[in-house]
Amino acid sequence: MLTINLGLLLAVIVAFRLRRRTQARSRTDERFTVVIVLALGVVIAPTPVGEGILDLLGQLVSGISNSGH
Repeated sequence: MLTINLGLLLAVIVAFRLRRRTQARSRTDERFTVVIVLALGVVIAPTPVGEGILDLLGQLVSGISNSGH
């Protein structure tokens, strides 16, 4: 039986949708892309990969905020 990882499937869909030219997108198309990206975030968030991304972003933000002081 073939199984599909939902996070991987959503990532591939997002990659294909973002490859299109911006001028060719309608508002509905852009909203649909945002919904897909949010769903991808919800699927990835509780995984170790999502936690690693969160840690990386936290370090990046703290480094930027510390450089300003």
